[in-house]
Amino acid sequence: MSTHNHHTILGPNDGPAAEVINTQGTASICLVCEHASAFIPASLANLGVALEHRHSHAAWDIGGLDLAKALSEKLDAPLVASRVSRLVYDCNRPPSAPGAFPERSEVIDVPGNVGLDDTARAARVTEVYDPFRMLLKTTLDAFSTPPALVTIHTFTPTWFGQPRSVELGLLHDADDRLARAMMATRPDGLDAQLNAPYSVTDGVTHTLREHAIPRGLQNVMIEVRNDLVSDAAGVARFADILSTMLIKALATQEAL
Repeated sequence: MSTHNHHTILGPNDGPAAEVINTQGTASICLVCEHASAFIPASLANLGVALEHRHSHAAWDIGGLDLAKALSEKLDAPLVASRVSRLVYDCNRPPSAPGAFPERSEVIDVPGNVGLDDTARAARVTEVYDPFRMLLKTTLDAFSTPPALVTIHTFTPTWFGQPRSVELGLLHDADDRLARAMMATRPDGLDAQLNAPYSVTDGVTHTLREHAIPRGLQNVMIEVRNDLVSDAAGVARFADILSTMLIKALATQEAL
């Protein structure tokens, strides 16, 4: 049993489980990237995941952090990002959800998550999920006016062999105001859809439900197809598109 800080997963050099980028951002928007990192602490021996899958969409949202950082800069908004792979703990799932510790992601097996006992689960909740959740809470608390909560995700162009045509998904939970307002501002020629390629029934709106809905915050979950943000040009293009959509949508909401 390791003794440092009673931690069992994150080693002394692994750094915090979550971080805030652009803490001094002045926009009334809080950005979140739950699947920002593919990092698996050494203590978990790569969870038994094959080398070629460790930086796949199973481990993190490819391009997600780059896009979130570009948006943070453009909007001058704080960004709360996880620093640990979703395979260790998926910060967009509650501890009760099977997907919080996925045993398999699409066609990729995660042997290190099979048959986890309560102690192992609790350690991951304590070391990965709780710090992320608390950091997001304190970041939201620090806003002088209630911010919009915007989570940034990417998705894989093919899923179980089926190509996905949608390029941008705008997802909502019980509150659809911002998602619908953004849909109304979408640029021509972009395949943008509401609640695609996932929806609330897939259990993907946990962050919105946990942090935005109870506070009555405007909120949206943004999903961009990852092949569209796989390089700097793609990231810049989508940072432009999304910042414009967000600013327009929030302005129309404020006018109501």
